[in-house]
Amino acid sequence: MRRFLRPGHDPVRERLKRDLFQFNKTVEHGFPHQPSALGYSPFLRLMAIGTRSGAIKLYGAPGVEFMGLHEENNTVMQIHFIPDQCQLVTLLDDNSLHLWSLKQHSGASELREEHRFTLKGPPGSPPSATQITAVLAHSSREVLYLGTESGNIFVVELPSFKALEDRTITSEAVLQRVPEDYCNRRSCELVEALREHPKNPDQILIGYSRGLIVLWDVQNNKATHHFLGNQQLENLYWQKDGSKFISCHYDGSYTQWPVSSDNRQPEPLENLVPYGPFPCKAISKIYWQTTKNGLPYIIFQGGMPRASYGDRHSISVVHGSQQTAFDFTSRVIDFFIIFSSEPAAEFDDPSAMVVLAEEELVVIDLKTTGWPAVHPPYLASLHCSAITCSHHVSNIPLKLWERIISAGSKQNIHYSTMPWPIDGGTNIAPDPPQRDLLLTGHEDGTVRFWDASGVCLHLLYKLSTVRVFLTDADPNDNMNTLGEDEWPPLRKVGTFDPYSDDPRLGIQKIYLCKYSGYLAVAGTAGQVLVMELNDEDAEHVVDHAEADLLQDQEGYRWKGHEKLRTREGPVRFEAGFQPFVLVQCQPPAVVTSLALHSEWKLVAFGTSHGFGLFDHQQKRLVFVKCTLHPSDQLALEGPLSRVKSLKKSLRQSFRRIRRSRVSSRKRRGASGNASEVQEANAKFDQDTLQEMELAPVQRKIEARSAEDSFTGFVRTLYFADTFLRDSSRHCPSLWAGTNGGTVYAFCLRVPPAERRMDEPVRAEQAKEIQLMHRAPVVGILVLDGRSTPLPEPLEVAHDLSKSPDMQGSHQLLVVSEEQFKVFTLPKVSSKLKLKLTALEGCRVRKVTVANFGSCKTDDYSENDLAVLTNLGDIQIISLPFLKLQIRYPCIRKEDVSGIASCVFTKYGQGFYLISPSEFERFSLSTKWLVEPRCIVNMPEVTSNNHVHNRPGVENTARKSRNSGDYGEDERKSGRLMEHALLNDEKVLKEIQSTLEGGR
Repeated sequence: MRRFLRPGHDPVRERLKRDLFQFNKTVEHGFPHQPSALGYSPFLRLMAIGTRSGAIKLYGAPGVEFMGLHEENNTVMQIHFIPDQCQLVTLLDDNSLHLWSLKQHSGASELREEHRFTLKGPPGSPPSATQITAVLAHSSREVLYLGTESGNIFVVELPSFKALEDRTITSEAVLQRVPEDYCNRRSCELVEALREHPKNPDQILIGYSRGLIVLWDVQNNKATHHFLGNQQLENLYWQKDGSKFISCHYDGSYTQWPVSSDNRQPEPLENLVPYGPFPCKAISKIYWQTTKNGLPYIIFQGGMPRASYGDRHSISVVHGSQQTAFDFTSRVIDFFIIFSSEPAAEFDDPSAMVVLAEEELVVIDLKTTGWPAVHPPYLASLHCSAITCSHHVSNIPLKLWERIISAGSKQNIHYSTMPWPIDGGTNIAPDPPQRDLLLTGHEDGTVRFWDASGVCLHLLYKLSTVRVFLTDADPNDNMNTLGEDEWPPLRKVGTFDPYSDDPRLGIQKIYLCKYSGYLAVAGTAGQVLVMELNDEDAEHVVDHAEADLLQDQEGYRWKGHEKLRTREGPVRFEAGFQPFVLVQCQPPAVVTSLALHSEWKLVAFGTSHGFGLFDHQQKRLVFVKCTLHPSDQLALEGPLSRVKSLKKSLRQSFRRIRRSRVSSRKRRGASGNASEVQEANAKFDQDTLQEMELAPVQRKIEARSAEDSFTGFVRTLYFADTFLRDSSRHCPSLWAGTNGGTVYAFCLRVPPAERRMDEPVRAEQAKEIQLMHRAPVVGILVLDGRSTPLPEPLEVAHDLSKSPDMQGSHQLLVVSEEQFKVFTLPKVSSKLKLKLTALEGCRVRKVTVANFGSCKTDDYSENDLAVLTNLGDIQIISLPFLKLQIRYPCIRKEDVSGIASCVFTKYGQGFYLISPSEFERFSLSTKWLVEPRCIVNMPEVTSNNHVHNRPGVENTARKSRNSGDYGEDERKSGRLMEHALLNDEKVLKEIQSTLEGGR
């Protein structure tokens, strides 16, 4: 009865749990999902990205990140920084304006939403009267100009968002001096662009969609010049000296207009269709950048010929005789140019072009010959090919780390060497305590190695497995080659490429040994590659071996895809991880589990048909074991041909529903007495549930039929040196767990090192355990005599772990989807179990051993199980007593892909995909926490409008979710000067000393 007794409250343990466990979502890695707007502050050197879900993210120097979220979750349409301030305004698709500030709060710098505002028109006016289409943040930092669909321009005060009705620019006032033959009621229909004169802040250029452009005098409230365009307007851009401006149009043309001091009717200086004479796409944005050598940079988006290039997403850069149309693989959202923003600078002298595409951020170096791309330190396009699996390795040895970086640097020779141009703020976060790798497998057969040590997820190295196989695409093809006479001069840029040459190339499992440098990757078509790290390019033959998991059993016929064809003869590989052996599973089903033991030189692999063991030193297959149930025909159809099995799947689903309804009716019919409940369930399924006791708060686990599909699906593989045959001798062993609740254990005989190449590795099945409830086995673990998990291969040899206790008795922990169970070894008798207690059907999806250290002392740490369930919550369970320590909600239960993508680290952190392009990083530990910590230089504005810098404020909080807890006096002041002074320590000390002196 002891198992039913609930332990009392232990205050010592509760305090220790507070020192060990704490849940935080710390940072989002990768590229924002569905970006919709882009902004840049030359003063702060910060970039802002808005998304369709209402998120806004600020980025500066590597490690400088802020995030906010609009409560409305509407699409962010526009972002505008207030000149020379740490403030920005966002426009959402519900026509609301939001003012955000970087301010100090509780000693940290945070992005906070201060005010929100919706422009309202006169009573009875249509919505178009106030539908905002263009925003101008004036250099006075006091007002916003808002252009609307009706052609009227409203002026609102900052930061209060108070509408200044007496300063409204109406379409009637604009049309007063327009020639009658040009004037009509639709000339001022929609405001496309508002641009402030670069030399005279009292003049504003207004562009209307029908082609009319007006220079407006703010002081005298009248139009001084009218520019009569005859094409639909898209955008405007002032030249630096203010003597000319450029307009770009829907027909793919741009026009240069002079601005004279007299009142003569201006005529265009130049009208050019860069990719004419055939009909062209609209030029939606344009820059005209002056340089010291006299030749301007003309940079524009679009303008390509419609017939031949209507589906291209391009930005063209023209500088003298040099012209390139950068071709992006996804739609361009917006772009900006980084150039000299000093008022005293005579020329623009552009240095970089930053392009926000729908699926990636691309930066082009405009200073270097050839205009190469700049390797981004953050905002990596994780989904350049769809992510199919992930693998995390903690605490990488320095030597391996440097070798991986060296291999990656040889791949990046085509990138620019210029420093990252968006460098606002300062990262003051402490250096990461260790080097961590996150490996992602992709649909196109590549594995990417990411530096996951800190806030920025940075690509170190990319491995491709394609060269081993024969595919339709030649790996030597260069997509960026240009013919000398090709026109338009297109050049592909960016890494996003959603198309795979062959879906069978997809990577499904990855295992890296950080001590030996061996890497095993397995794919969709049953291919298992074992690789080793080589610092130089090499050409060699990849050895092949086949593993027939069906063992020539009759009556089985594989209906899925064929295996990949391999290249004959030597294959040339780049420096880095190079495959030396390929094991091909037959049938070529998806590899579902993988394990590598680099000390024994063995690799184990499993599919839906069985599992096998391969000796990659002797390049010899040790054994295969078929786990396929005779009735499981679904496993023979493969993931790419399941249409025929739809009817069977539906039948099995209805059978499960009927069984669960029967069991629930019987449970409801019981009177509530524990013995009656057990009796009712025993009548339902006495054979399979006879050994299960019900704890007071636990649900009955529904047994599964042995005929359920995919019972032979191998879910987990595990190597262990433990006691399998008797308690006096330990030996190497391999454990395998299946979808049908079966655990297989094999004794291995690995020859000593001096005879390793002479004698074969031998294997013999020693145990077979069948869990009574037949739930899928998702984890297997052996605990030594100290109840500590066995160390990783070679970990003890590198003095990074204590030697396992081989004197006391070992224990086997088997984790199924429905329960945790501890067995004694070698007898495999049940010792302890923990059933999941969620009545709504909680099941284990991921489990790993994590080490949790105390935040109060370095002398204490413990190993626990980190468990993710199908409900998206994370449970921490103690070892070896299987006590639930704490439970945190982490992922929405509806987010099936997020739960499936989750990967835990060895030290209580984790990653999961919140979108195809973003990982959310979280921490379960009080000691291991990776989050942004940075300083942003805040400006002070004096009475003579000169800008000074004061010491920045720290940022320790990752996100602000519209806290809005500022005092009313601060809201009403609206003066950054006052706020800066009141937060300046020197000023406060002076005030305090003055008051004390007065006393």
